[in-house]
Parts: sequence; structure tokens; C-alpha cells
Amino acid sequence: MQTEMSVCLTSANRVQRFWLLFPRLIIYFLTILSYGVEAGSRTNVTNVGAVINVSSRIGKEQKTAMEIAAESFNNRSKTHKLILHFPDSGRDPFLAASAAEELIKEKKVEVIVGMETWQEAAQVADLVGNQAQIPVISFAAPSITPPLMQRQWPSLIRMATNGSAQMKCIADIVSAYHWKTVVVVYEDDGYGGDVGMLALLTEALQDVGSKIEHRLVLPQISSLSNPNWVELEEMLRLPKMQSRVFIILQSSLPTVTNLFRLAGKMGLVGKESAWIITESIASLLDPQHASDMKGTLGIKTYYANNTSSYTNFRKKFQTKYSEGNSAQPGIYALRAYDAIGIISQAIGRMTDNTTSLEVLKTVLSSYTGLSANMRLNSGEVLYSPIFRIVNILDENRFQELNYWTPELGFSSDEAGENKFSDVGGVIWPGNLTSAPKGWAMPTVEKPMRIGVPGKTSFSKFVKVDSDKKKSVDGFCIAIFDLVINRLNYFLPYQFEVFNGSYDHLVEQVHKKVYDAVVGDITVLADRLDKVEFTQPYMESGLSMIVPAEPKKSTWMFMKPFTWQMWVVTVSILIYTVFIVWFLEQPSNPEFDGPLKNQIGTATWFTFSSLFFAHKEKIYSNLTRVVVAVWLFVVLILTSSYTANLTSMLTVQRLKPNATYIDTDSKVGCDGDSFVIEYLRNVLGFKKIIEVKSEYDYPKEFKNKTIEVAFLEHPYAEVFINENCIGYTATAPTYRFGGLSFVSNE
Repeated sequence: MQTEMSVCLTSANRVQRFWLLFPRLIIYFLTILSYGVEAGSRTNVTNVGAVINVSSRIGKEQKTAMEIAAESFNNRSKTHKLILHFPDSGRDPFLAASAAEELIKEKKVEVIVGMETWQEAAQVADLVGNQAQIPVISFAAPSITPPLMQRQWPSLIRMATNGSAQMKCIADIVSAYHWKTVVVVYEDDGYGGDVGMLALLTEALQDVGSKIEHRLVLPQISSLSNPNWVELEEMLRLPKMQSRVFIILQSSLPTVTNLFRLAGKMGLVGKESAWIITESIASLLDPQHASDMKGTLGIKTYYANNTSSYTNFRKKFQTKYSEGNSAQPGIYALRAYDAIGIISQAIGRMTDNTTSLEVLKTVLSSYTGLSANMRLNSGEVLYSPIFRIVNILDENRFQELNYWTPELGFSSDEAGENKFSDVGGVIWPGNLTSAPKGWAMPTVEKPMRIGVPGKTSFSKFVKVDSDKKKSVDGFCIAIFDLVINRLNYFLPYQFEVFNGSYDHLVEQVHKKVYDAVVGDITVLADRLDKVEFTQPYMESGLSMIVPAEPKKSTWMFMKPFTWQMWVVTVSILIYTVFIVWFLEQPSNPEFDGPLKNQIGTATWFTFSSLFFAHKEKIYSNLTRVVVAVWLFVVLILTSSYTANLTSMLTVQRLKPNATYIDTDSKVGCDGDSFVIEYLRNVLGFKKIIEVKSEYDYPKEFKNKTIEVAFLEHPYAEVFINENCIGYTATAPTYRFGGLSFVSNE
């Protein structure tokens, strides 16, 4: 009995102990399980920092695209998890760098992506990438790649290429329609972000023979105090722009929208105008933004939108994007999606012996994404850009035109097989199908103002008749009228007489007082820096004119032959006389008589044969042979003598009075031309006399006021033609660019 009771007590004690240990066992197993899960989660979670401008259109698209890519990876992977962190950079480089540092410290991110501008990317790479050795994938690239860039930022990977290809595309558009000047418009970002793009565009335009006439820098939206955009309207009114080709490099959508509204109000978006917008604007346009942009050309990076992967992404994007289901993902969204895709592939290849930067570079050595087929070289993702030109027809329609590649130019397909010389069938502003001329066409109410030199030394070129309401005439005016009559369009213009010097007249064109100058304007290097010249219509150079007197000589008849020739002629004559006498004296009765008579007869016969007037008969056949040779020589001698003497008597030989000209000589020239400065500064003459008119030069020479005159070659020819006796001119020794017309740059 006692034994049974002790057994029962032992069993009760065991049960009691079991119930006391059970909660502890549960806690122990739960703790082990939680530690295991926590340990597993800690090793398989990758934190990614996405530094973007979350309030901008680009930032919102990038955020949506990266979230889609991260969700796709998390749904596929059972062992890894990708967590994105989105701090707001506000498009400020310093805020971007600060946000990146905070991500590293607080969120322990292993890679940083984003950065909409190159200033942000450079700051983040400087303050974060090099210090923490964390890879930085930038969505922006510098306009001009600096040297040793990879050594300066070894952790930086640039997914965007520089802007040289896009600037060359714009230059090819300008060249295709023969526009010579353009106006560049861009919004000030406060950091000089478009200086590099402006330099690239300037160089690309120079390569096709065009240039930038004016740069219009728009203020940031935050700096405009008046909601009616009065400041912007005033900026459009200030410059006197002749060009009507506008290129917008960079600007926010609100600024672009109001820019087109004001430009349309001022008549800058209409006939003869052309507008080109870059990808940063064209990729973000919505129908509501394009109501005032009809006829504008835009540039977009081409990407394949007919693949299943793109279709799947687009459906998810339209579902998730907060701005509306109709939004189409642009190139910025695709690059953001590809960036997370690259990181996802790198996660699967990570080992204990590799760094994240090395794995990312390995993935990028050959990666096919939605935006392009990529490969990495010196920190830059390389791909051959293909641009698609789009034409805004109205607020509901965008027309896609030809493609463009740096290697092939314009073509109708992305492969570049069917080449074209322009962008295709464009509907230009004003619903025009023909390409605009690209500059402000004069009208009857506002004709083209053409300056004409009023003070001219040689009226044959330009002559202003003050008695006929300052009507103009002359050789230069006749050439201009001939060109105007050849134009296939009406060009209203009016001449305005300018009474200053030629240099001041050219300066008036540079200051846009006149639209052009018609006259005898010489093309010079310093003038080319200010204005444009047409093709020269006459050669120009500096000729020297001096008084001259005819060469007079009593022995002019001896000049046709040299003394050596006279000696040879007389020798042949004497020799022929001797041979004729020797052969004819035995048998010819006319050679009978004393020796003196025989020699006289032979001499007279030979001499009279010079004029073919000989009458004596010849009996010997040998004599006939000798005479035949002699007559042939006579024919040559008389013909040569007659020709040379005629030339000497017909063409008057002039001898310059001034045989030596030095820098102390008194020289005359036109005081209103550039020649006076050229003589003083280049040739070093000290005594320069200004001569007002072509008719004053003979008087100045006669009065010994000047010893020599320097005139441009066309003027020298006119002077010699009118004063052919008493003056001689040298050939042009110093040559210039020719006579031409002047126009605005």
C-alpha cells in the first residue's frame, strides 16, 4: 500500500515538473525558430537607395518603374529580397549627396541609383561612392566626358550617354533644311547644367555651316514672381532676332508650355518658323501640354515597343502609375526599370570572393534591357543611340517620322537601310507642308532695311543721286537687282543711305540697325567675325598707281631686232652677195664689166630681193637654189620685223616717273575705306593723304601732293580706263577676300 502511494507521488511529481517545463520548451523552440528566420532574413535582404526627385514627372515615372522591377524580383526569388528606399533629392546636388550618406548610415544600402542630373551624380559619387566604396548607378551623364573620369569616380556607373549624338541629330535637321542661324532656348538650373550641351550644339552646327544667333536663357519657375509670366514675355521681346529656328535644349514642362503660349501670341510660332525640342521635353509631353506646340519637331530615343517584355511592363506601369492609366512609359522609366534588373541579376551572382561593383560590371558587360542592348566601357554604359523624330500635329496626335543614327543619318527604318535627306513629311507651324525658310520674312509693312554707302570715291560702283530722293545706282546695285529678280519669292526691301565709313556701315549690320548692306564692301577677316558675306562677285587686291610718260627713241626702227640679229642678217646678206657674184659672173652678161660694177650689180640684186623688187636674170641653176634659200630667209625676216615694229608703235610704252617708293613717300588713298589703316598699320607708310573722289587723283598728282596712289584693284582698273594716258598701275600685290554683300549673322 505504501509502495503504491510512493509510486503515485512520484508520477504526480513528474507530471507537475513536465507542466512546469513545457512553457520553457515552447519559448526555447520559438526563440530558436525566430533566430533562424531573423538570421536568414538578414543575409538575404539587399537594400537599394534610389535618389530621385519624387515630385517631378521623371521622378514619379522612375519610382514606379523601379517598384515594378523590385516586385517582380521579390515574387520570383524565395531566398533574396530587394528593398528600395526613395529619399527626395529635389534636383539639388547637395541634398542628393546628403540623402545618399544617410541611406548608407541608416538603411545600410549596398548600391545607390538615380540622380536625374549630372551635378547630382557627381556630388553623390564624390561624397559617397569613393568613401564608402558603394556602387553608384547614375541616370545622367556629363554633356562632355572629362578626361580620367573613371579614375576620379571608380564606383560610378553611368547609364546615360553624353549629349553629343543628340546635338548632332539637331544639327543634321538644321542642315537638311538649309537654316543658317538658330536661337537656342534653355531654362537656367542654377548650376550651369546646359553649358556643355550648348558647346556641343555650337560645334555640331559649325560642322554643317550654321551658327547660333542668340541664346535665350529662361528663369526658373520659382524665380518668376508674376503668375502671368510677364517677365518671360519681356525676355522674348528684347532680342532683335532675325532667325525663326528655335531649339529648346532643356526646360521644365510648365515653362515650355507658357513659352509656346507667349511665342504664339507674339507671332513666333507660325509661318516661316521652326521649333525643335530635345528628348528631355519630348519624352514627357502629354496631349494637354501640346495644344500650343503644333508643328514642333521632337527627338526621342528609339526602343523596341513590340516585345512581350515591354508589353507586360507597360500594363503594370499603367496600372501602378499614379498620374493616370493612359500614361506611356518613356525612356527614363525604362532605364530605371533596367537599373533594378541589373541589380537583381547581380544579386544572384554574388559570392564571398566578389564585390558588388565587380558583379555589376560583369552583368553590364552584356545586358539586354527594355531601353537598349548595353555594354560597359570605362564606367559608361555604351549603346548605339537611335533617335526617332516626332512631329506634334495637335493636342491629340503625335506623328512619328524618320529615324536618325550617328553613322547613317536619317532613314525610314531603325536598321538604316532606306536613307533619307531629311526627317520626312513634316507638318510645320501654320499647317505648312513646305519647309520654312527659318528667318523673319520682310513684309510690305516692314521691309528689309538695306544700307548703302553714301560716300563713295568711285561712282561707277555705287552712286547716290540726292536730287532724286536719294535714289541709288551703279554696278553693285545692278548686280543686286539681278539677284532679286532671280528669287522665286517676293522680297520687300528699301535702301537707306549711310554717310559714314565702310567699317561703320558694317558695324551697323552687326548691331542689327540694317538687315544687309549692298555695295562695294571688301571681305576682311575682322569683318567676318561680326557679319556674314555673300559669295564675292569681284576680285579685290591692292594696286599701286604712279604717273608715267611714254618711252621716246629716235632709233625706234632698230628696236624690233637685237644687235646680234642685225649682225647675223648683214652677214647673211654679204655672204649671199658673194655667192651670187661668184656663180653668175662667168655666164651672165649682166655681171660683165669692171669688178666694181660686178660687185655693185650682185649687191643690188641681193638687197632688192629683200623687197622682192629684183629685175636681173639668173642663168645658173646653182644661183637659183641660193636665191630661193635667201628669199625664204628674207620672208621670215621681213615678217618678224614688221610684226615687232607694229607692236611697238601701236602699244604705247609707259615709264613710271616714281622709280622708288619708300615709307616716307607721299601716298594717296580713299579715306573712307580700310586701305588707309592697311597702309598705316601693315605697310608702314607715314605720309598718307586722303583723296575724296576719283576725279581728284590727277589733280593731286599734278600738284605733287601725292607721289603714288594705292587703290583696290577694281577701282584701279576704272581709273586707268578713264586716265589711260599718263598713268600706269601694278598688278595687285596684296590680295583680299573680294567685293561682296553683307548680311546679318
